[in-house]
Amino acid sequence: MEVSGELNKQANEYISHYPNDQKRSASLPLLHLLQQEHGYINEESVNWVAEKLDIEPIHVLELVTFYPGLRQAAPGKYHVRVCRTLSCAMAGCYETMEKFCEVAGIDRSKVTHHNPIAVSEDGKFSIEFAECLASCGTGPVCLIGDDFYESVKADNVAELIEKYD
Repeated sequence: MEVSGELNKQANEYISHYPNDQKRSASLPLLHLLQQEHGYINEESVNWVAEKLDIEPIHVLELVTFYPGLRQAAPGKYHVRVCRTLSCAMAGCYETMEKFCEVAGIDRSKVTHHNPIAVSEDGKFSIEFAECLASCGTGPVCLIGDDFYESVKADNVAELIEKYD
């Protein structure tokens, strides 16, 4: 697996914050670094972290399969996360999600617990539900990449997607 020199340097820095007998505590920060660089965590990423921390790969895989923020599939160029907690649900997040899928050409029928991401045929957009995005009074809220949007109703979606198309 290709790991940039900068990522390796950051990984070593993170690991240095833990005593030698507790290096495995750096697992989650290293996984986040890898996901930031590659977009998702694959088997090679799991093995790289395990080797780096001198632990069994299963201990890293446990984290990857437990935390929903860690993706096991490549996202699209633009990754959309729609909040689905109670206030956003009451404000229409499910309709917003349906509209995003319709406009971006995404089929969510293959979404599972271990692969919550659906990707458009052209790979341009991917989408998943997210838990609270911390703007409960302005729902439904969503993130497209790192761009935060509030009050995203189904009828706003096409205009929003155009910004990224």
